[in-house]
Amino acid sequence: MNEKKQGGFKLTYVIILLVVVLLFALLFVDFGNNGTKLQQNEVFDMINGTYTNEEEAPVTPSYIFFKNGTGYILVTDSRYNTNQVPTYSDYYFRYDQSFLEQLRTVLEDGQHDIAYDYAPAGMNFWDILVPILYICFAIFIFWMLFRMVKGANSGAMNFGKTKVKSYSMTKVKFSDIAGMDEEKAELQEIVEFLRNPKKFTDLGARIPKGVLLVGQPGTGKTLLARAVAGESKVPFISISGSDFVEMFVGVGASRVRDLFEQAKKNKPCIVFIDEIDAVGRQRGAGLGGGNDEREQTLNQLLVEMDGFEPNEGIIVLAATNRSDVLDPALMRPGRFDRQIYVHVPDVKGREGILRIHARNKPLDESVDFGVLARITTGFTGADIENMLNEAAILAARAGRPKIIMEDITEGINKVIMGPQKKSRLLTEKERKLTAYHEAGHTIVAKKMKYCEDVQEVSIIPRGHAGGYTMSRPENDDMTMSFNKANDTIAMSMGGRVAEELIFKDITSGASSDIQHATKIAKAMVYDWGMSKKIGFLSLGDSTQVFIGRDYQTKNDFSEKLAGLADDEIMSILNNNYKRAKEVLTENIDILHELAKLLLARETIYKEEVDMILEGKKTEEIVKIMEEKERKQKEKEARLKTEKENFDKLENYKRKIAEGENLLKMGIITEAELDGIKKGYVEFEKKIKAPKEPEAKAEVKEEKKEPEKSEPKKTKKTENKNDEEN
Repeated sequence: MNEKKQGGFKLTYVIILLVVVLLFALLFVDFGNNGTKLQQNEVFDMINGTYTNEEEAPVTPSYIFFKNGTGYILVTDSRYNTNQVPTYSDYYFRYDQSFLEQLRTVLEDGQHDIAYDYAPAGMNFWDILVPILYICFAIFIFWMLFRMVKGANSGAMNFGKTKVKSYSMTKVKFSDIAGMDEEKAELQEIVEFLRNPKKFTDLGARIPKGVLLVGQPGTGKTLLARAVAGESKVPFISISGSDFVEMFVGVGASRVRDLFEQAKKNKPCIVFIDEIDAVGRQRGAGLGGGNDEREQTLNQLLVEMDGFEPNEGIIVLAATNRSDVLDPALMRPGRFDRQIYVHVPDVKGREGILRIHARNKPLDESVDFGVLARITTGFTGADIENMLNEAAILAARAGRPKIIMEDITEGINKVIMGPQKKSRLLTEKERKLTAYHEAGHTIVAKKMKYCEDVQEVSIIPRGHAGGYTMSRPENDDMTMSFNKANDTIAMSMGGRVAEELIFKDITSGASSDIQHATKIAKAMVYDWGMSKKIGFLSLGDSTQVFIGRDYQTKNDFSEKLAGLADDEIMSILNNNYKRAKEVLTENIDILHELAKLLLARETIYKEEVDMILEGKKTEEIVKIMEEKERKQKEKEARLKTEKENFDKLENYKRKIAEGENLLKMGIITEAELDGIKKGYVEFEKKIKAPKEPEAKAEVKEEKKEPEKSEPKKTKKTENKNDEEN
């Protein structure tokens, strides 16, 4: 508000100054008058050529007019005659050679009593106004450009100011967060200290100066920080780590100082630095040495957090997903005293997150949060929010009043693999190849004991894949057993094996499967110690590479051991390929039937896969699926009708309320209002009228009619059918 007022005052001053300049200039404007009288000899000198041009005229530029007994006679060009009495504005004509010749003619005439009056070249109002307007326009353009530059750069000398986002109070509470009970319990102490610091200081306790939130992207680190501010009801100052970085030397350190100066003015408060790894990386790391500017910024941050001057009442929260690259001095007690690891939510946490994000979304009764929580293993809070948003968009696209289970499952697939590419034209050979490929994956997964259960199979291209087999774990088992690893590799080989068995050929469609299987086999040998020949030995490093610290690395094992590890990886892959081939060879009939079903329906789910394994035929399963779709469409149509009826009833209620107001104002009569109420009552009776008994009666009549009319024919038909069977 102060900036707006200040800017308004400046603009007012500019306008007042311009008005004063304009009035001052108008005081010195000569609008033309009769001026001084010229002598007759001066006029004749002009005519005779003594003054033949404007530069040599006594007064330049000048206007000359004549006066007789009846009025003014203007001598100019042919547009005027000597008998014309001109207006005041007609006096303003410049003296030129043509004018002198006409003047000579008048003087030689000798019939005019001529007084030779001289009027100087007076300026009119527009002669002074137009230049001033140009100047004003130039000043206005300059002022606008100055404001634009100031807004873009926050002033030419404000580089050292922090680009903070300050929130006096956030509305996020701990109740808005699910799946992070332990993390919220850790941060609750921060909230208690900010609310009641005496409770801790009386016991000699010191509140942590800094809390570092570590976790994968999307797990809710920023949301947790805002919830702490919302619960404690203190100012929340947010800034990104990249905002400290600038091309000018010393700007980062200056912005750190300014950040904490603002925090001191608003204490107690919370300072939140997002992506702190942008400014808090380990010093001295990097190719060719460290970055002096970044290190100066980090040094200033270290001093501000735990220096000579105490920052009581200021709690620093920071978030990162790369805690391994942070400087050790930043991690010590006294700076970031606590490190809270925000993990990917488990099945219980995912169910809670689903319920929170679904609060403002109309869901169908078929939506089961428990099932969704089990099949979304590995999803973060951001993934779940995005999944439900995609489901809502899909439901709106289809014109459904509520979100159904199929919309959410499709949203899961979009988050994982991208949208379907139904417009892509596939040949019948490509569709058949994809169907057998995905059927191979599915059967091996169902026959292997330790494989994750198959949830969905499709031959519709999605993302980079021509088809997919979606298998999701039923629990949150974070460990990988030896048997599960081998079964997962065999499941990955199932598609390639099916191509080899059916088509006697292989394609490049299994490239991603091979990469996945190789990655697991390599981890078994290098990281997990699951090789019999190598044993309990780690050959790799699972951490991410930090350029500068880990750039020049070398293997800590011999070439012989590396060759042995490669042999073990090949052995694991070959053995599981054989296992997958044995399973598909034994279940070749099921493979054909499942591929047939995929060609007929393109996308099937867990229920249909189980039906195939139970021995049901494709035709029977297709009928079941069509009947299910028909019931779903009827349900959607019924829900749509109910919504429309509800909207109409609400519209009637609104009209009745408006009609009562209009009746009080005398605009409508009571009879007109009664007509509106009558329409509401009739429509309400219409939509509440029972329809099911009538339908049942019709069904009974249809059953009775054939029995009475043709009882014998019906029995003969039944007997005939029995004989045929």
